[in-house]
Parts: sequence; structure tokens; C-alpha cells
Amino acid sequence: MQNPVIILGAQKLGTAALDIFNSNNVVVYCFLDDSKELQQQELNNVSVMSGTEDSEFLKLIGKKCDVFVAVEDSAARKGLVKMLKDEYKVVPVNAIHKFSAVSEFAWLGHGNMIGAGAIVGNNSKIGDNNIIESRALIDTKAEIGDNVQIGAGAIINSEVVVEDGAFIGSGAVIVSGVKIGKNARVGAGSVVVANVPAKATVFGNPAAPVK
Repeated sequence: MQNPVIILGAQKLGTAALDIFNSNNVVVYCFLDDSKELQQQELNNVSVMSGTEDSEFLKLIGKKCDVFVAVEDSAARKGLVKMLKDEYKVVPVNAIHKFSAVSEFAWLGHGNMIGAGAIVGNNSKIGDNNIIESRALIDTKAEIGDNVQIGAGAIINSEVVVEDGAFIGSGAVIVSGVKIGKNARVGAGSVVVANVPAKATVFGNPAAPVK
């Protein structure tokens, strides 16, 4: 049985992660969040005990508890993961909903969140600390980097490459073979038929640069 989990982040993604762990009968020990308004509150019967750098709770990680980072901002998420690796020599566990479908031939790194109804196809590759929301599709041989967020219902078709830090909005469709560059952003509902450069923002059908 998996150890109890401490979730860093008690906002929307934190409660989504709690639902995923609950779906697998994994106990969530507590939330840690830097919002003073949330601390000492209860969210879905789990307490927000302190901030994300409270050593009294973090020292439990790797001994009595596992950890998951549920912070929406990719830079903040990346920073927390680095702190966990550097100071506590641990990496976050994956949070994979019971009602998702992940191929046994897919490759997954650490710290990924895969929501209910999401599909991860065969021979796809998912890096570390990605957020794949409910009913998203990652098709055959697609490659997702690190710290990527893919919105609910988005379709990442076969052999698409999504590089580190990119954001794919809900319901977006990325056509087979397209490459989404580092830290690029794709607006909700967009249909992307051509490569998107690093740091660019595109929107529409077909998706075009937003200036």
C-alpha cells in the first residue's frame, strides 16, 4: 500500500489531486499551502496545516509520507520540486485517477497528475511534473516534456511534441506531428496545425499568433 501523501498546494489543483488519491484509496495526510487564509482550514476533510516550506512536515517525506506538488504556476511548481530534490532527496509521486486509462507501454516520469477520463496512449512519453486534466487525450508516440499543463478535453494527437513549460488550453486540438515550443501557450478550443515557437501564444481555428 502506498504511503500517506502530503500535497503541496491547496488551491484548485490541490483538491483535484486529493480526489485522485481518494479514487485509489490513498490517504492524504495533509495539505501545505502558503496562503494564510487557507492554513488551519479543512478542505474535503483534509487539513491545511502550514506553508510549503515547513520543515516539521517536510521531514516526514521519504520516511513516513510521500509528496505531490499541486501548484498551478509552472515556475513555482518547478521551484518546489527542486527544493524537495535538493533538501530532502525525494521526488513527487504520480497522481493518476482510477478512471483514467494509461497504456502499459507509455513512459511516465515523476510528479504527474492525470485526471479522470484522461487517456495516455501507447509509446507516448510523459516527463515530470505535468498536469493532464480530465478527459485529455495524449495519443500514440506523443511526447510531453516537463512542467506542462494540458487542459480538460484537449487532444494531443500522435507524434506531437510538447516542450517544457508549455500550456495547452481546454478543448484544444494539436494535429499529428506538430511541435509546441518551450513555454508556448495554446488558447482554449484552438486547433493547431503548424509548429508553435517557444514562448509564443496562439489562438483560434486554425491557431494563429496572438500579438
